[in-house]
Amino acid sequence: MMQKVLNELKIIALLALYFGFWLAGMMLIKYLLLAEYHIEFNDVSMALVGALVLSKVVLILEHVPLGNWVKQQPAWIEVVLRTLLYIFGVFVVLVLEKAYEGRHEYHGFTASLSSVFEDGDFYHVWLNIVCLSGALLSYNILSVLHRYLGSEGIIKMFMTPLPKDNQK
Repeated sequence: MMQKVLNELKIIALLALYFGFWLAGMMLIKYLLLAEYHIEFNDVSMALVGALVLSKVVLILEHVPLGNWVKQQPAWIEVVLRTLLYIFGVFVVLVLEKAYEGRHEYHGFTASLSSVFEDGDFYHVWLNIVCLSGALLSYNILSVLHRYLGSEGIIKMFMTPLPKDNQK
């Protein structure tokens, strides 16, 4: 039991590190854009919390079976479907987070939830979804590569020079 918990913590830490780099990149771009207009931005801790939440969403949704049909298809089908599933999961979490943040301002969770879709916060949610889609897509591609090649195969692939192009 303890080994299972330690293994889960290790996976969450690795995922959080991976998504943390993506979110840190997003935060850097946001910081640079806002600095151009002399707007202060101090929300760096959001990248860490976001990476942990995103990691947990992905770990939970990894256990959702896609069915036998997907197993019989090329690997790119699973990559696309898993990416869409994860994007939907992240969308739900982001909308619920925005609604939770505004529950006092709108005097209740339900009113706050509807305000997410009516106010400018919805564009913020969509922007985050678009940016995180790249992270989720690349994660799913790496997951498929890991299944086919294993950890050693991926490391070997990236540490070995590319084969010579015979068409030149």
